[in-house]
Amino acid sequence: MGFGQFLSEPEFKFIIVTHRDIFQNTAQENSRFSDQYAELSSVIRLDKEDMNKIGLRSGDLVVVKNTSGRVVLKVESSVLEQPHPGTAFMVNGPWANALVAADTGGTGVPAFKKIEIVLSRSKGEKVTSLAELI
Repeated sequence: MGFGQFLSEPEFKFIIVTHRDIFQNTAQENSRFSDQYAELSSVIRLDKEDMNKIGLRSGDLVVVKNTSGRVVLKVESSVLEQPHPGTAFMVNGPWANALVAADTGGTGVPAFKKIEIVLSRSKGEKVTSLAELI
């Protein structure tokens, strides 16, 4: 046990935009409880420069939280060519839903396109399982 285990990781603010993905959608059609569906749904994609600033590599695990929830996700580099600093992307699913605010501001429509979160490195945690979310 080292002293570093007691230090908290720096937190970085991001806005998550959720989207649909054909590969995750296909896995969902086969089984929402499959390992493939979980692997495709429990990912957050960040701008390459944001990953460099934070010191993250594809496959690293991060803690993503806000007032609505907390999940541990695998981070991947965004496939978008245009830079998008401060904006992260997640596919629709239970992991993204855990971060969506219940308050709809009277519209009845959850805010899936502007989820404010803080992100930090995971310290030895595993990706949040589907069983933990439901």
